[in-house]
Amino acid sequence: MQLTHLDENDKPKMVDVGDKEETLRVATASGRIRMSPDAYRAVVEQTAKKGPVLQTAVIAAIQGAKRTPELIPMCHPLMLTSVKTEVEEIPDLPGFRLFVTAKLKGRTGVEMEALTGVGVGLLTIYDMLKSIDKAMVIEEIRLESKTGGKSGEFQRKD
Repeated sequence: MQLTHLDENDKPKMVDVGDKEETLRVATASGRIRMSPDAYRAVVEQTAKKGPVLQTAVIAAIQGAKRTPELIPMCHPLMLTSVKTEVEEIPDLPGFRLFVTAKLKGRTGVEMEALTGVGVGLLTIYDMLKSIDKAMVIEEIRLESKTGGKSGEFQRKD
């Protein structure tokens, strides 16, 4: 079996997507961060010393999605047409779930952009609150859905 990211001489290569059909491609990923009640309160009351945590995390998530090919080897540079974010408060955790949806019309999917956006957004939350809670846990970074391309649709069932 020939691996897609290795050439015939076992040297790394980027997959050639030039012959693929352009289709509308959308992917949504999510992840969450668990934190102490004090850290959660600092976010919702906007008293964190580093500034507005969630607004900064949203900007970071968008930047993360846009810069995915600089961070993940073999990812194609993509002309994203949209990156949307949503933050869900989870008081009982306490913590937050971050959703990132990336969209484009192109020859390759945007799952990695959505996943990277989530990771960078959650890491930003951690960075901004680590003086309050170093024990925060980033977890459940996962693909929620994707459409477009040869592999078709995916929708997480759980």
